[in-house]
Amino acid sequence: MISKLASIAENVKIGEGVKISDFVVIEENVEIGDHVSIGPFSVIRKGAKIGNKCKFTAYCEIRENCEVGEGSTMGSRCTISAGVVIGKNVTIKYGFVATDTPNLTEGDKKSVGIIGDNSLFGVNVVLMPGVNVGENCIIGACSQVRNDISDNEIWYGNPAKFYKKND
Repeated sequence: MISKLASIAENVKIGEGVKISDFVVIEENVEIGDHVSIGPFSVIRKGAKIGNKCKFTAYCEIRENCEVGEGSTMGSRCTISAGVVIGKNVTIKYGFVATDTPNLTEGDKKSVGIIGDNSLFGVNVVLMPGVNVGENCIIGACSQVRNDISDNEIWYGNPAKFYKKND
């Protein structure tokens, strides 16, 4: 079901069973897998790739050339900056922001991060530019992640600090 109130570029690839809500904007060269749900007032920027069975609630923004792995979900008001790669089955709660910033020594090249499979982010988490989060990680609510996080770790706080291994 695709809302007549959505704005979708002509060259977007949309899989089977996709639900696109009212007032969604999808730019050119986007690929959306099967059985994806995109909530109202969301924006999917050019070149983004969204895997099967993903779910985005209201006011999500997936910026240019991002990749979102199969089965990943986002609560409302999440922003994924250009080029970020999100693994499979990642759960991101409300108010998440993955930031980017230009590397001034390399022109406009931006520093972006990678999020590993099966990780969980609490509400209002900020992932700073270029930070990578491993697989099976948990990041507590209201955390600001400034350092790379290895697989199977739990972090929280502002700035986020290691708490313990995720068994």
